[in-house]
Amino acid sequence: MYLLTSITKVIDNTLNPDFVRKFILDYFFEERQNLKFDLYDVDSKSTNLSKHDFLGQIFCTLGEVVGSLGGRMEKSLGGIPGKKCGTIIVKAEELSNCRESVMMQFCGNKLDKKDFFGKSDPFLVFYRSNEDGTFTICHKTEVVKNNLNPVWQAFKMPVRALCNGDYDRTIKVEVYDWDRDGGHDFIGEFSTSYRELSRGQSQFNVYEVINPKKKGKKKKYLNSGTVSKHFSCYMLFFFLVYDFYTFSFIWFPGNPAQPTSLHYMNPYQLNAYAMALKAVGEIIQDYDSDKMFPALGFGAKLPPDGRISHEFALNGNPQNPYCNGIDGVMEAYYQSLKSVTLYGPTNFSPVINHVARYAASIKDGSQYFILLIITDGVISDMAQTKESIVNAACLPMSIIIVGVGPAEFDAMIELDGDEVRISSRGRNAERDIVQFVPFRDYIDRTGNHILSMARLAKDVLAEIPDQFLSYMKTRGIKPSPTPPPYTPPGHPLQTQI
Repeated sequence: MYLLTSITKVIDNTLNPDFVRKFILDYFFEERQNLKFDLYDVDSKSTNLSKHDFLGQIFCTLGEVVGSLGGRMEKSLGGIPGKKCGTIIVKAEELSNCRESVMMQFCGNKLDKKDFFGKSDPFLVFYRSNEDGTFTICHKTEVVKNNLNPVWQAFKMPVRALCNGDYDRTIKVEVYDWDRDGGHDFIGEFSTSYRELSRGQSQFNVYEVINPKKKGKKKKYLNSGTVSKHFSCYMLFFFLVYDFYTFSFIWFPGNPAQPTSLHYMNPYQLNAYAMALKAVGEIIQDYDSDKMFPALGFGAKLPPDGRISHEFALNGNPQNPYCNGIDGVMEAYYQSLKSVTLYGPTNFSPVINHVARYAASIKDGSQYFILLIITDGVISDMAQTKESIVNAACLPMSIIIVGVGPAEFDAMIELDGDEVRISSRGRNAERDIVQFVPFRDYIDRTGNHILSMARLAKDVLAEIPDQFLSYMKTRGIKPSPTPPPYTPPGHPLQTQI
């Protein structure tokens, strides 16, 4: 069901209208947000849409629009059988003042000496201006002891906290000399704005620190030193100009012909594996430019000789395991259930290493890899899996593990690393790249599978944006306007049999 939320202004007498009204929507990466656009030819002043001529409609998701190249999605209008209804172009633009974060670092030069037996112990205090002309403190740096040329540590803060989203609002910075008794000595101040902070190709600005009292008393007073800054701005959504490249691996235990199997092909409803795959895949596919997914299985005996494999193509083509969209992955999954014999053990390390090989070939940050593992088994190669994750933590990839069935998943929780960073052979993972969730925690008690899948997708994808940003930031990678299409290095993607 769709609710009528907004109507554009009428554009008179044209077949190529350019609707200028903008609609503000809350966007959530981890949720599937369905949209419908209906187009009408207005014949009267009536607000009843049935009184006007229907020209066509499209259905899409907000993620589909935002994930399109340049945030521009073009689709053919439908809804009238046998008639070409034209096309519609939908553009998405982020309200950056809502979700930007800024990374800044400041250093001082030749600040005033305030201490009798030493130099100064300077620190900075940042103030956001309010609508009524007052100021509210929003950040304070650490104290740098006995130094007139201090370099303060870099810090990150939301733009909203710095200027409430108003790029031209005054930001006041005061410089103090720290005193043990709390009576800190005022060195001087300067004012700027978010727009000014972010201006300039070099991204370095120098501000004169002015003490108004000294300036009023001394004719030759110039300043009480200077403060310079380095500025970097990161947006929560900047990953949308990159291409997500998703691998799906499915663990194959049990007999799918038995109703007790989690792979059981029930003609009336999706099994647990299919629900997890569809829930996550339908959202992730909006951010994959070509919608072609390598889908593989592990833990099965393959025809004709019954060899055990932990990297086999679900579509039966080891030279080209790509499937067209999530529907293609689902079809390949169902076909594989008819041809392979399900078998253990549950080895994760070959799966992780498989994706890591391709992630390691991308050095410029233009691609980011997501590995989705769906399993109901206990890990058989825990030590090797930990080592693989530690190695992969320095690569542009994230790992999503969905546990299905009633098994105990203590080992999976350990891999998640939310509480204790995973380590191997005395080496800690550079960052947390694993998100694990047990599907049973999201199953709706009333049997509503759509609600179950929505709950699962929301939680399992919630950490992806931060994991992506942590990789890009630590390597100083900034978003590029147009990512190149991903091409596996030197040869087609192949699987081991």
